Amino acid sequence: MEYIKRNIEDKISKSLKNFPVTAIIGPRQCGKSTLVKHIVGKQDSVYLDLERPSDIEKLSNPEFFLSSQKGKLICIDEIQRTPELFPLIRSLVDEWNQPGCFLILGSASRDLLKQSSESLAGRISYKTLTPFLWQELRHRKPLSLEQYLARGGFPQSVLAKDDEISFEWRENFISTFLERDLLQWSGFTPVTMRRLWQMLAHVNGQTVNYSVLSNSLGVSSSTIKNYIDLLEGTFMVSVVPPYHSNLGKRLVKAPKIYISDSGIATALLGIRNFQTLAGHPVIGSLWEQIVLVNLQAAFPEATFYYYRTTHGAEIDFVMRLFTYTFAIECKSSLSPSLSKGNYNAMEDIDPSHVFVAAPVETGWGMKENINVVNLDEIIAQIQNIIKLA
Repeated sequence: MEYIKRNIEDKISKSLKNFPVTAIIGPRQCGKSTLVKHIVGKQDSVYLDLERPSDIEKLSNPEFFLSSQKGKLICIDEIQRTPELFPLIRSLVDEWNQPGCFLILGSASRDLLKQSSESLAGRISYKTLTPFLWQELRHRKPLSLEQYLARGGFPQSVLAKDDEISFEWRENFISTFLERDLLQWSGFTPVTMRRLWQMLAHVNGQTVNYSVLSNSLGVSSSTIKNYIDLLEGTFMVSVVPPYHSNLGKRLVKAPKIYISDSGIATALLGIRNFQTLAGHPVIGSLWEQIVLVNLQAAFPEATFYYYRTTHGAEIDFVMRLFTYTFAIECKSSLSPSLSKGNYNAMEDIDPSHVFVAAPVETGWGMKENINVVNLDEIIAQIQNIIKLA
């Protein structure tokens, strides 16, 4: 398969030149291994995949093996399977005292890789790789934004020859993730996790009600929260907290939860193509998810919230970046309009700029300081605002 350049590539190369350990984290099958092999190229390196028995055997005496690779870039894939390596890596990088010693890959978040953050503090740079972003794919014909919305961004799904192959891949991914990949984490059952995941797909982009979910699944609210924490820690869901203002408003306080990839959401719902998705109520929340994941990847320093009061004022996302506050409302319509609740929320938040993100060919100015934008334009305009500061 032809290599497609990833936006994060240059940042990883820079990190390798400045930190002894670089960690690339992100969901399984999002292209981490392919990216690393491309970056490393002909560089003197050794690659270990901790899901291969032969590579695991090489680490039967890890100190001897890793010490013998001094001077090479040591790449270790699926590092979360052997967290006991982190203290040894710390010891070696302190001894070698140079950048570019280790490049580690993991399918778990920084929170789940606690050993690394504790053992490698000050020595490690984290970079998050998502499934494909629209910026990375938009010039590939005949792929359309509609297909991207229905198939999601996982390489094997979005680049499949047809919708049926894409859908089958995503179904297999879900089964493998539940029945094999999650086995390394204790305290869950695959059947209950699948049911929860499907329920979250049905309420994608809505505020989570732990009591309703626990009653439906017959487990405690704390179990539901632990399951959602695990899905978030393995990059399968995104949790967006509420935006708290000091205005004395009665705010909705529960977080919103999104399935992290639109293609996984459609597979969980049994939606096979965009033609079926176009008439489905979930399309609006999937568009929100697409906007969220592309903005999070473009601006990793930003924090994202949603805003909603009990009186109906609401904005899909409040993005805080440096000294700026951006209000972002997502509309899956080609002729978007704003509600009274949106305008009320803008008055409460008093954002620096307001964007209405829609799947349009070219955006336009809706009102003063309010712009309708597509995915490319919202990223470009925010980047320009920051540069002019």
